Amino acid sequence: MKVVYHPRFTGVYENDPAAEPGRMESIVKELGGFEIVEPQSASLDDALLCHMPSHLAYVQKYGHVFDMAMLSAGGALKAAALACQGQPAFAAIRPPGHHASADSCWGFCFFNNIAIAISSLLEKDKIKSALILDFDLHFGDGTANIFEANRAVTYFHPEDGNRQGFVEHVEKFLGEHKADIIAVSAGFDRHVEDWGRLLTTEDYRTIGGAVREYAEKNCGGRRL
Repeated sequence: MKVVYHPRFTGVYENDPAAEPGRMESIVKELGGFEIVEPQSASLDDALLCHMPSHLAYVQKYGHVFDMAMLSAGGALKAAALACQGQPAFAAIRPPGHHASADSCWGFCFFNNIAIAISSLLEKDKIKSALILDFDLHFGDGTANIFEANRAVTYFHPEDGNRQGFVEHVEKFLGEHKADIIAVSAGFDRHVEDWGRLLTTEDYRTIGGAVREYAEKNCGGRRL
């Protein structure tokens, strides 16, 4: 696995919890040992695959935030490109994105990173279908909205208040669907030491293993 990351992601770009100092550093420390790949910023055309010009103009008013959001989207694009080359990738990027819809955003998100990445692959005819697993505590309304009318993309946000039930829900869903690539919105706030207070680190390993197995069985290993 390759880790997509840029040192600029340690920068404090906003006054919100997602932009707090130290958060990215702690993640990168845990990912030590993997090859680091630096992304380039997404282009305006990339962002326009999922967002309206008025939304881009809105975010552009916040110069530094806009720059960081475009770099974050570029990180997702890089991870998707690596995945299509048979190299599984984990994008350690911020700001996050799954609450960003075509013409609005909230929840510390500005551009929908994973939606831009998957839309780019579809636009370039690299894939015909995609499955997005979002195991974040919060429903990715932006991702769901963007792909609501797109039959090529299946968005799945598992819900279960029981540890075992949650993991089994993910495994069951993966066993019932096929796609050319699997992309994961990997928010870890269901962890027992975070807001969700549900999943253990071992549960996340189990889910990660299920994603790997799904990708190797259905997608030629393509996963991010």
